[in-house]
Amino acid sequence: MGRYLHDIVIAIESIMANQLRSLLTALGIIFGVAAVITMLAIGRGAQQEILEQIKMVGVNNIVVSPILEAPGASSSEESVEKEQKKFSPGLTLKDVEAIRKILPTVKQVSPEISMNSFVIKDGKRESAKLIGISNEYFDIYNLPLENGSFFNEYQEENGITVCVIGANIRKKFFSKTDPIGKYIKFDRVWLKIVGVLEMSNVNLTRFENIGVNVMNDNIYIPVKTMLMRYQNRSLVASRLKSSAGGVRVGRGMVISSMSTQSAGGNYHQLDKIIVQVNQSEELNPSTEVLARMILRRHEGLKDFEITVPELLLKQEQRTKDVFNIVLGAIASISLLVGGIGIMNIMFASVMERIKEIGTRLAIGAKKMDIVVQFLAEAVLISVSGGILGVIIGVVSSALITKFADILTVVSPGSVIVAFLVSASVGVIFGYSPAKRASERDPIESLRYE
Repeated sequence: MGRYLHDIVIAIESIMANQLRSLLTALGIIFGVAAVITMLAIGRGAQQEILEQIKMVGVNNIVVSPILEAPGASSSEESVEKEQKKFSPGLTLKDVEAIRKILPTVKQVSPEISMNSFVIKDGKRESAKLIGISNEYFDIYNLPLENGSFFNEYQEENGITVCVIGANIRKKFFSKTDPIGKYIKFDRVWLKIVGVLEMSNVNLTRFENIGVNVMNDNIYIPVKTMLMRYQNRSLVASRLKSSAGGVRVGRGMVISSMSTQSAGGNYHQLDKIIVQVNQSEELNPSTEVLARMILRRHEGLKDFEITVPELLLKQEQRTKDVFNIVLGAIASISLLVGGIGIMNIMFASVMERIKEIGTRLAIGAKKMDIVVQFLAEAVLISVSGGILGVIIGVVSSALITKFADILTVVSPGSVIVAFLVSASVGVIFGYSPAKRASERDPIESLRYE
């Protein structure tokens, strides 16, 4: 073992004697390892972000949303005549109850009505979103309580003016006091606080269109409280229907209930219906049954759309995975190029040091000593490059997170893998030059000019 340690010392002396050449040789390994670690960090960060998003949108959820016509959209006389016999009540609480009773795969279902306005407390005024829901909503979206309780059955059934607030609402209005039992005013109604949600650190603003709410800034109330105290669009739509039915205007045209609804804007009582099924395998068949059921209840009028947030997020994850695999493959090419560079330099080093090899062999060195010497030199270059690459990769990942606002997660596993790969590159690409050096004839090596 002592003689092999001596061979390694000789390899280190050779590297130190040619520092610039050794550094240039290691550049391929340095940038290859750095690129691999950075790509793995970006991929792992994307995966973690998607998992958090899936957790926030809820597992196995289906979201039913209304289709709203653009303000001022007009229909031809033919389409009005076609639709005048049809009247859709829009998404209502009756749809929610029908889904709960009819669909066998349903685990939980909750309506959602939202509106934006201002919260007022002790002269302080802040914008916020008010969301009318059922208690099941908190389980569907995995919203844990920090303090207090959710709504009880009496409060839900009778539309009592109680609320559960997000963490930012508490921070803004009750930073020094316990908010439970206190009152806040949203729009024109005073609401009693019965619960406070835990703070969420996941930024999901861009996913609001597929059913994700930024819960920290929300105020949640029972859906019947929303309908009784704030807005019930179905009542407005029904009044418009009764007042507009059968009224004739110019050229014999009849104003139908549908055209009245379009003119009146959003006639849907609910903004969303969130349906959670028991198993992921039941998502697609449940979506098909749900679509047919609601279409039948809406008199064949397609005034709603159905999305599955989890599937959309998983599709995004698959796209990111493919992208990361491509980037990882490109980064791995740098390691291959770095290994080839080490092999070339080692072959050149063998040719430069033929007399040294001959002298060592002539004074008693074994072939294995020569192999260990040159192999150690290649491995030391690649391992040193690997260490520098790991440092650069970790720093680059941190800089990407800071300046590009892209989540990166450097795992110990990726660092170990990158380090082992760099060492393997040294062994694989350094063995052939080392073996060739050991097989040279010492007499010919000493005569070499």
